[in-house]
Amino acid sequence: MTPREEIEQLREALDASPNNEVLRMMLIKKMQLHPEYQKELESELQLALKNNPHNLELKYLLIKSYYNQGKKSTCIVVAEEIGDNDKMPEDVQVIIARCYLSENSNQEARKIYQNIISRNPQFIDDELDEAFRSKTSYEDVDDQIDSAFFSKPDINFSDVGGMEEVKREIDLKIIKPLENEELYKAYGKKIGGGILLYGPPGCGKTFIARATAGEINSNFINVGLDDILDMWQGNSEKNLHNFFELARENKPCVIFFDEVDALGAKRSDLKNSVGKNVINQFLAELDGISASNDGVLVIGATNTPWHLDTAFRRPGRFDRIIFVPPPDEKSKEHIIRLKLKDKPQDNIDYKKVAKNTPHYSGADINAMIDIAVEKILEEAFATGTPKPITTKDLIAASKKHKASTKEWFTTAKNYALFANKSGIYDNILNYLK
Repeated sequence: MTPREEIEQLREALDASPNNEVLRMMLIKKMQLHPEYQKELESELQLALKNNPHNLELKYLLIKSYYNQGKKSTCIVVAEEIGDNDKMPEDVQVIIARCYLSENSNQEARKIYQNIISRNPQFIDDELDEAFRSKTSYEDVDDQIDSAFFSKPDINFSDVGGMEEVKREIDLKIIKPLENEELYKAYGKKIGGGILLYGPPGCGKTFIARATAGEINSNFINVGLDDILDMWQGNSEKNLHNFFELARENKPCVIFFDEVDALGAKRSDLKNSVGKNVINQFLAELDGISASNDGVLVIGATNTPWHLDTAFRRPGRFDRIIFVPPPDEKSKEHIIRLKLKDKPQDNIDYKKVAKNTPHYSGADINAMIDIAVEKILEEAFATGTPKPITTKDLIAASKKHKASTKEWFTTAKNYALFANKSGIYDNILNYLK
């Protein structure tokens, strides 16, 4: 039986029993599937509403019928008569937002659009997204990632001086599973997972993340706070989802989140639901609810792990929490050599310089070298004769620059002593000893 024949039979049955609302609804549902019946569908809906004027389902269907006929102003009239757009089904909200947009009522259209994406971060609609989404929206994120975020690092663990404990933890969590995939799977172990790197600023958390990707010859995505957060409600969740999807499509992949505490702050400290929605989305992505994270390593870096929501530390999320301390003397020697590689120098005693930089971070070493170079340039301007950097210059500069990590350890020590029930800050106390 053809659709036309089915509709005609329902019409005949309804003519014989005009008050049978069940038959009328069956006819409406059938007509709804065929665009050529939109005018007749409108008439049937109006008849049904006479008998049941408060039926929201009928009103929503009437809005769809008007929209399919191009009667956008009428759609708005019906919607305003219903009121409370927020409670309408998503497909009806989309129609109303489009209608407002066509009538140049952008403020009303934007309000509905923001409500939709706050409930459904994966929402996509070309017309509304084009009108209201910022230019750095999900439509462009793949191109942005390809050019700015997506890379294959050319460094590995051999380029990382020191950090032996950090490298050992990463080797056990990431490298060994990839090299022995079948063995790990036999014991129910995932290939991938989450690692949280914490410690004072400037101590190489980003560098070790890149080196990890290079060590396993994987893709690397570096995600900053500005790459996720968006002025429009719901867009931040979408951006976050898109980065995870890219990582899943290109595994093995390391996805690195700097300042992860800003994305995953304690929900109890947040006053609005927007930040909580981002955190919930982040947790869902880490859990791999919508897609498997097998083969994806998520590395987060933070200077303030005590501000991170405790839900991130549950098994299956950031279940390896690794302290990245200031570089030891061997590491500092390596860093100083690297920083001075292309600069004029004269028989520098790297070991002696490293000993004169207690508690220095990599950033502090940079500052020390800058001070030494500035002093040499100042003298060269006076004498007209530039000279190479010496051990004496660097030691003199180290006395002028104080380690920036000391302030961090003052704060961290308080958390390690008084908020360390799980023992995650024991490494801080061990370092201070």
